[in-house]
Amino acid sequence: MKKILYLISVFLAFWMAGCSPHGYEKTQYGLKITVDSTDIEIQFFSPKIARILKSKTGFSYEKKSLTVIKEAKMVPLEIKKIGDLLTLSTGEMNVLVNKTTGAVRFEDATGNLLLAEKANGSTFTSTLDLNAATFEVKQEFQLETDEVIYGLGQLQERRMSQRNQTVRLIQDNKKTVIPFIQSNKGYGLFWDNYSPTIFVDSEVVTSFDSEVGDCMDYYFMLGGNADGVIACMRELTGQVPMFPYWAYGFWQSKERYKSQDETVGVVKKYRELGIPLDGIIQDWQYWGDNFHWNAMEFLNPEFSDAKKMIDEVHDLNAHIIISCWASFGPLTKQYKILEGKGMLMDFKTWPPSSEDVWPPDPEKPSGVKVYDAYHPEARDIYWDHLNNGIFSLGMDGWWLDSSEPDHLDIKDEDYNNKTYLGSFRRVRNAFPLEHVGGVFTHQKETAADKRVFILTRSAFAGQQRYGANSWSGDVVTDWDVLRKQISAGLNFSLCGIPYWNSDIGGFFVWNFPGGVKNKAFHEIYVRWLQFGTFCPMMRSHGTDTPREIYQFGKTGDWTYDAIDKYINLRYRLLPYIYSTSWDVTTNSSSMMRALVMDFAGDKRALDIDNQFMFGKSILVCPVTEPMYVKTKKEDNKYVDPVEDFSEVKSTSVYLPANTQWFDFWTGKQYTGGEIIERETPIDIMPLFVKAGAIVPWGPDVQYASEKEADDMEIRIYPGANGEFRLYEDEGDNYNYEEGVYSTISFKWDDQQKTFSISDRQGEFPGILSERRFRLVLVDEKNGTGMTESQPVKTITYTGERITEQL
Repeated sequence: MKKILYLISVFLAFWMAGCSPHGYEKTQYGLKITVDSTDIEIQFFSPKIARILKSKTGFSYEKKSLTVIKEAKMVPLEIKKIGDLLTLSTGEMNVLVNKTTGAVRFEDATGNLLLAEKANGSTFTSTLDLNAATFEVKQEFQLETDEVIYGLGQLQERRMSQRNQTVRLIQDNKKTVIPFIQSNKGYGLFWDNYSPTIFVDSEVVTSFDSEVGDCMDYYFMLGGNADGVIACMRELTGQVPMFPYWAYGFWQSKERYKSQDETVGVVKKYRELGIPLDGIIQDWQYWGDNFHWNAMEFLNPEFSDAKKMIDEVHDLNAHIIISCWASFGPLTKQYKILEGKGMLMDFKTWPPSSEDVWPPDPEKPSGVKVYDAYHPEARDIYWDHLNNGIFSLGMDGWWLDSSEPDHLDIKDEDYNNKTYLGSFRRVRNAFPLEHVGGVFTHQKETAADKRVFILTRSAFAGQQRYGANSWSGDVVTDWDVLRKQISAGLNFSLCGIPYWNSDIGGFFVWNFPGGVKNKAFHEIYVRWLQFGTFCPMMRSHGTDTPREIYQFGKTGDWTYDAIDKYINLRYRLLPYIYSTSWDVTTNSSSMMRALVMDFAGDKRALDIDNQFMFGKSILVCPVTEPMYVKTKKEDNKYVDPVEDFSEVKSTSVYLPANTQWFDFWTGKQYTGGEIIERETPIDIMPLFVKAGAIVPWGPDVQYASEKEADDMEIRIYPGANGEFRLYEDEGDNYNYEEGVYSTISFKWDDQQKTFSISDRQGEFPGILSERRFRLVLVDEKNGTGMTESQPVKTITYTGERITEQL
């Protein structure tokens, strides 16, 4: 009977299509057409964003995106029929569908081909999922041979270009997958599917192949450039909220502080040493044993007065966040509630054993289970306990660990776990989106005066809307791994999610016997920390060895001094960083910027995997090889370290073309388009600033909000016109969403040598009515590195426009 009804529905669909005088149906948001028993619908979400839906004729389904929150809209369209081609023109782009093959292609407004589906490149393979009929869906595209594509999330494979590879897209500890690519041709494609997916790219074909899909569903977006593509992606999937000002300071953590006295003691020690610090992180086991895993209660007797711990951290002018997981031990209150409601999944997750030993004892299972984060009631239960057990004590934020979540000893039947949205297989990759989204949404509803700040190990498309900063997982300390972090973070950011970081120093220090006692570890830690200074979050963390600054010696020791230098550099750059974060929120910008974002016309810059822009002014080139501690490498371990500073080593840096560059440390000027050798003593990482840049330089502080910025140095890098907008607000609430903030625009006219400060726009409680700006014109004698600069002029500013000749 079902087969008969299916054949009748196919016949009716063909009959209806044939009755249309054009062979297609015009809809409110685009058109529908049936080709060879495949229904194709084209919907527009803006003149630059089109959605392509394909399904088998007569197959009934309902698709509600977990990622896309924008609705389709009516866009003025011109539809033309020429031969076998139907062309839909928005004025910004053309979408063409072949009435014979069903293949879709995309052009810019002038008819230049951007991306094309392969003819007969849509494949539906019938399958069953939880005994329900569905399909494996595959779509093939054809890219140009020399085209460069980016994205796919965080793969950690030391590559910028994602061409010429096959990748299974499924969430893992160190692998954050996002089925999104963008091209140096200025377009992006989001494959809206959450099941395990194979991405393939070769000279012949580029394809997405997903295990479960009632339909094919993807979005094409024409941005014109990388920033434009990201703007389209955020228009579809959500904008980025502001983090609190303190979140951009320095964070200290380790696996793990084992008592509240130890946790508070770390903050006290930093204050005693005069080393800036804004955040401390409390890792797992504050709840006690593994049967009480993630109880969201302080059951460990070493944390007997958690409220006191949090208050003491706050009294030291610091903030604290705490580890929480997406799973629960069998003796927790949450487990019992969720189990009773059928909201726990049955597969092996971390920790595998009830005892905290390595290797785990399989004869003593922990019984820990992952909760159904796809279920709105389960997310409510999760927050109720998180709020009552921890947030109500004054906790500042969340470390949502294992948010992919951990899936150990994987079996295919594990994916048959039934969730609120169907099988785990169907929605597997979207788990972090739903989990993180639940915490963000509930906290914001609970306390609008405190911005949500979440550190999380995994992400999915759209997660930028949930106040989350992802990190790269439990990476091993090694030089090659450090190098891989750079391209991993950049490709992740190119998917539209701007906040990312890694464990400074690496999580597992297996390769450096002796840990902090091994001088070879000192060198890689310093270089990793230098890189971390220019990540959206600067966070020191790991296991196997402590890594607080005082573990590396004292003032005068090369490791200690280098760490001190870069933590202080981070704080001097806070006005620049916070203003950049406003650009991220307001203008869909990015903080870590792959070189394609600012130098798309420079072919030499398109596939560089070890350099990036931090904001739009500062070029960063981390040092990713050992230079000053010689070792032997035995069984992949660095042993017998010997310090050798007798010769200053160098690092190759490519300076992108069509601009002038200033060495941040010396003020020396270079012409772009060349590779230079930059000397890199242990306390120097190559940093270059674009001509025309204007960089606000913050005060010397011990924590982000310690001092008013009433006497601020403004560094001007001549050689081109420039502009910078200084953003300021209350620092930690959502009043900025109602316009409670201020901006001040700085402009440099290089030809006239004039510097202008605009009228201040907006205001907020506590705004400075009067302040001084010390204007520094950078050259080889002034405005370099961490040195105090001699201002060309000092201006008293009261909020009204000023123009000065320099």
